[in-house]
Amino acid sequence: MINKLIKRIAGFFIILSVLLGMYVNPNFYWFTLFVGANLLQSSFTNWCLMEDILRKVFKIKD
Repeated sequence: MINKLIKRIAGFFIILSVLLGMYVNPNFYWFTLFVGANLLQSSFTNWCLMEDILRKVFKIKD
């Protein structure tokens, strides 16, 4: 469940930040870079900040 939620949130953030970068301000592309960098580092370290946040919000235990 949590992995699908993380993928949906990441996809939403990327789409939103690209649209904001195109139509509002190009500085929003930095957020796209941040999301992509977090996805890349989580593939190497098996640690995801969004996963920790969601576990605390929904009170999910390991």
